Amino acid sequence: MYLDKMTGALEAVLFAAGEPVSVAELADLLQLEKPQVWELVSELKQSYEAESRGLMLRETAGCFQLVTKPVYYSILLGLGRKKEVKLTNASLETLAIVAFKQPVTRAEMEAIRGVKVDGVLNTLLDLGLVVEAGRKKALGNPILYATTEKFLMVFGLNSLEELPPLETKPEDEAEAAQQVLQLDNTLEAKEN
Repeated sequence: MYLDKMTGALEAVLFAAGEPVSVAELADLLQLEKPQVWELVSELKQSYEAESRGLMLRETAGCFQLVTKPVYYSILLGLGRKKEVKLTNASLETLAIVAFKQPVTRAEMEAIRGVKVDGVLNTLLDLGLVVEAGRKKALGNPILYATTEKFLMVFGLNSLEELPPLETKPEDEAEAAQQVLQLDNTLEAKEN
């Protein structure tokens, strides 16, 4: 009986939060130990999977969130609450570079893509998919960029380790490294 009541409390917290909530936060809110929260999460998840319901419990980056099942997406479009944002190929390419090479500088992204990334990078920053992640200890201290938890959520990943392996030929990687080295040397020459 107590477990049923606490499962209901967990469901209420996740519904009201509207965004992913960590196990530590859930334990604090529900005044439970983490193993008890994991037990409740497991029970709630099984409940949603066993019944024909419109919601499901999603784990992303070690946090939990109640979300609608993808099968109901077309029906929910009628609500018109959220504007769907489609990423351009340029945005996806740049985002992939950040995801696989992070932390990465703007110059390194441009060296890999072969074109400027200013506009695309600003869009990714505005969408919250990429953040500034510090400065590179190199000439000029360029800004480093990395992906966010929102990136993981949008792409349904728990962590970056779930990204598919990057298939590169050794010569491609060597060429990219050479371009970055040349870029660093060019920047050094301009400073002197």
